[in-house]
Amino acid sequence: MTWRTLKLNPSLKPVIILILGGLVVVAVATLKPAPEPTPVQPPPPVKVAVILAAPSTQSLTVNSQGTVAPRREIDLVAEVSGRITQVDPHFVDGAFVKAHKALVTIDPRDYNVALLRAEAKVADAQQVLATERGRNRQAQREWRDLGNKEANALFLRQPQLAAAQALLQSAQADYEQAQLNLERTNVSVPFDGRIRQTQVDMGQYVTPGTPIASVYDTSVAVIRLPLTDRQIALVDLPLGFDAGNTGAAPDVDSGAGPGPVITTMKKTANPRGPAVSISAIIAGKRYFWQGHIARTEASLDTSTRLYYAIAEVQDPFRVTGNFLNNDQVQAPLIVGLFVEAEIQGRELENVITIPHTALFKRNHIYTLDKQNRVHDKTVTLLHSNGKQAWIRGDLQKGEPIVVGRQSFLSEGIVVSPQIEHKQVAGS
Repeated sequence: MTWRTLKLNPSLKPVIILILGGLVVVAVATLKPAPEPTPVQPPPPVKVAVILAAPSTQSLTVNSQGTVAPRREIDLVAEVSGRITQVDPHFVDGAFVKAHKALVTIDPRDYNVALLRAEAKVADAQQVLATERGRNRQAQREWRDLGNKEANALFLRQPQLAAAQALLQSAQADYEQAQLNLERTNVSVPFDGRIRQTQVDMGQYVTPGTPIASVYDTSVAVIRLPLTDRQIALVDLPLGFDAGNTGAAPDVDSGAGPGPVITTMKKTANPRGPAVSISAIIAGKRYFWQGHIARTEASLDTSTRLYYAIAEVQDPFRVTGNFLNNDQVQAPLIVGLFVEAEIQGRELENVITIPHTALFKRNHIYTLDKQNRVHDKTVTLLHSNGKQAWIRGDLQKGEPIVVGRQSFLSEGIVVSPQIEHKQVAGS
């Protein structure tokens, strides 16, 4: 039997096809070249901007706001009754007045008459006293001529003499009262001031207690400045501070480390109080005035838990320059003006200045070690103005501080620092 004559059973054809296919699959699987592993490249370190820490001694300014008010303001009232017969030309709303200058004159004629009557009573009382003194001396001579050493007080007219002396004192008191009432017909203020509002005018009849005008002192302006507990720790202002007395001032703990600012008490060397720079916008232009903190209020505000410092500006209505010639003008510090204040802070050690963007979670920063590994540090935030922040903490001079991209960082990762030479944390 030859191959050509060999006839396959039709039922074996599918089996043969499967066997041949399996052989092809096995051959493909076993004869293909083995894959070579591709080396994995580590991702490049994240590039971050850093500045170098430079601790230094700095005086931080504390910002606050307030409204200008006079240091003293009084309601001027009439002390005697009568009709107003004369009014000073400066007795108008907003006018400046001098101390002890009569602003309003009440009809003095009745008080002149009363003064003359009181003067006459004094003369009568002096005559009675002189008469009784003469009678007393005469009684003493008569009693001495009788040879008795012990005289009777009534015989010597001592009660009459005492009554005459009391009558003279009473008459003199009435005279002084009449003279005082006459002086009170000229109504004036005891200080140089400015009239806020007048309430009477020529020809009006007034009685004791009638309001004449409200006047405030122009020698000193005061500004009530609210301060938080953190702010007051940066300046020489303990509770109960008074610039007239050399008292105690808070000393901020100069040690590094996180946590609240700790203060101790020490004697202040500046009894005048910290300097304050006052600024406000008048007619579209910003003006500046210089003052100082005079005192603090006696207690905290129970509703806001704020301290209040009182700033004083001497001679607030002084004007320099010429508005018409566009000279350098010092405008008056008007009562009622809303102002901004910068209080000069005390010197603090180991303070580091950083951009505000370097902070996250309010008081956390990222620093780098020598291997450029990231470390999360908690610091003490002393002050911030929105652009810069002043901190203290466990930081060494020259230690890199990350100033951005904190959301891409975590503790322990390695980064590529890019030093910003234009910004050095410290000065």
